Amino acid sequence: MVAPEPHPLLSLYRPGPAVDPVWHERADRLVFRLASLGCGLTAPAAGQTFPDIALPDWRGRLTSLSTLVADGPVVLSFHRGLWCPWCRAELDCWETARPQLQQLGGRLVVVTPEVAGHAAAMARRVGEQASVLCDVDFGASAGLGLAVFVGRDLVTEYAAAGLDLAHHHGAAGGMVPIPATFVIGVGRRVRFAHVDVDFRRRAQPELVLASLRW
Repeated sequence: MVAPEPHPLLSLYRPGPAVDPVWHERADRLVFRLASLGCGLTAPAAGQTFPDIALPDWRGRLTSLSTLVADGPVVLSFHRGLWCPWCRAELDCWETARPQLQQLGGRLVVVTPEVAGHAAAMARRVGEQASVLCDVDFGASAGLGLAVFVGRDLVTEYAAAGLDLAHHHGAAGGMVPIPATFVIGVGRRVRFAHVDVDFRRRAQPELVLASLRW
C-alpha cells in the first residue's frame, strides 16, 4: 500500500515518529489487515439510531448519550489517545472550529480508552467546552464494532519506541479503537458518520459542521 497524501490535519502538529516513513509502512500493514477483515463496517451509519451508550467521564461520573443529546446535537469522536499524533492534530482542528460548533448548538464529546492521568490530560486539552468520556476496557468500542487488535508485532514496535499501550489503556491486550466521528441528534439519530480503519484519515470539521446545518 502507498502512504496517503498528507492530510490537512497533520500541518497542525510537529512531525515526530508517527510521520517517519517506517511508521507509515507499519501503519500500512495494520490498515491492510483491518480492511481485509472488514473492520469498522458494522459501526453505526448515517440515518441509523446510535446505541445509548453510558460511560464514565474522566472524573468517574457516569454519563449517557441520551443525556448529552438532550441539550443539543453531539459530535461524538472516538480517539486512540493523546499518544497518537493524528488524534492530537484532530483535537487541534476542533479547537479552531469550536466557535462554529457552538454557534450551531453542538458540543464535542471525545471518547478515549486512556485511563487515570492520561484521561485527565485529554480533558485539559479539550477544555471545559467539550466532554471526555472513558471507554474503559473498550466496552463501547467493541459493541460498536470499533475495537481492533493492532497485532503483537506493532505492540512490540510501539514499546521499542517508548509507547506502552498497557500503561495508557490500563490493559495489556494491544487493543485500540478505530478513530470515528459521529454527529448525533434528537432521538440519537446519526446525521453524519466517518469511520476509517486508516487512522491517518480523519473527519474534517467543515464536513462535520455542514451536517449540523441541515
